[in-house]
Amino acid sequence: MGLISRTLAYTLGTSFLLLSLLSPRSKRARMYLNTIVYISGLGVCSVFGVICSIALTIIPGAQRLNTNYYVARSFYLYAGTLTGIRYHVEGEENFEKGRPGVLVGNHQTGIDILYLGRIFPKMASIMAKQELKYAPLLGQFMSLSGAVFIDRKNRHDAVKAFNQVGAEMKKRKLSLWIFPEGTRSNLPFPDLLPFKKGAFHLAVQAQVPIVPVVCENYNRLFDGKTRFEGGTIRIKVLEPISTQGLGKDDVNDLTTRVRELMLKELKEMDAQRDSFDTSSIATRPPSSTGSGLGGIAGFMARIVGTGHGRDLGAAARKDSERFRRAGTSGQRPDDYGLLSESAKASGVQQGAAYTGAVESAAKTSDQPAGSTNRRSAPSVRDPNGSGSDETDGSTVLVGRPAV
Repeated sequence: MGLISRTLAYTLGTSFLLLSLLSPRSKRARMYLNTIVYISGLGVCSVFGVICSIALTIIPGAQRLNTNYYVARSFYLYAGTLTGIRYHVEGEENFEKGRPGVLVGNHQTGIDILYLGRIFPKMASIMAKQELKYAPLLGQFMSLSGAVFIDRKNRHDAVKAFNQVGAEMKKRKLSLWIFPEGTRSNLPFPDLLPFKKGAFHLAVQAQVPIVPVVCENYNRLFDGKTRFEGGTIRIKVLEPISTQGLGKDDVNDLTTRVRELMLKELKEMDAQRDSFDTSSIATRPPSSTGSGLGGIAGFMARIVGTGHGRDLGAAARKDSERFRRAGTSGQRPDDYGLLSESAKASGVQQGAAYTGAVESAAKTSDQPAGSTNRRSAPSVRDPNGSGSDETDGSTVLVGRPAV
């Protein structure tokens, strides 16, 4: 048994070391490495969460409902540091403004737990599907930390749980986190799946505000299949939305309004990201390129380097300088001689007007053979300079010759 354990430990250690050495030069190696780090972090922090939950339950005066906060921050410090993923959070003070409240966030992939690790507030719990209750370690931790499990197949039990949770939220000033999409979207573009109404029924029933949280689309860093890169991801905590005075009949409108608000913010964040990427490529000096790696891969890059492959950033800057007009910032379409969407629309309208004029002229000239068309003749000056017009006011009959 000891031999098997040592062999397994050596094999895993060697594999981890090889992936670490290859990570600065191989995107696939970075994906495998960061995936191992992330999964191991879930296991370690689940064990820590169980211990923390028991300790906070036993210790007099300790707040067991803050277990999620402590474990979330621990997971973020561990996995975020080693994978190189960081978050820039705006509006974090809105969590306290909307407490107690229902916190709703967009759900993209399995690494959303990492962004929860960064922003999860104190005095908050999470609502999850019943199946997670029986997950090894994670289920035990969630149960001890006060998570609310909902059986989505049993409507009667779900409504009963909502009644209990709503009363508990108001009594303890407790917020509850819910992913209203119900599952991961895994979309490569900024969009949201249809929202389930459970979170909004709960908010209306308990008469507590809804606090929308929007995490920008991070498909450029993680897609679950080909890449798991380090980088910075933006998160916005929006202003609380009051549910005071709303009833069951208002839930549909409330759900639609919150979804549209979050989708608008998500698309604006993506547009700002595109603008930032364009301007940074156009204006960044060559000396600031860097490896762009973080976490373990970034640390190993300082030791083994990143190789001598093609510098795509330098190539992009070179192309940008070649196509960009002199003296421009490179942040507008016309800086590159391109048309914006409004200019395209204007061009289409002008083109349609020109086409209509051409067709009208064609109809005028397209006459049957032998027919005549009455046109006004142009004025012709007298060559003798008398100033009189020989054909002024006259009419000329133009006939189309028969073929």
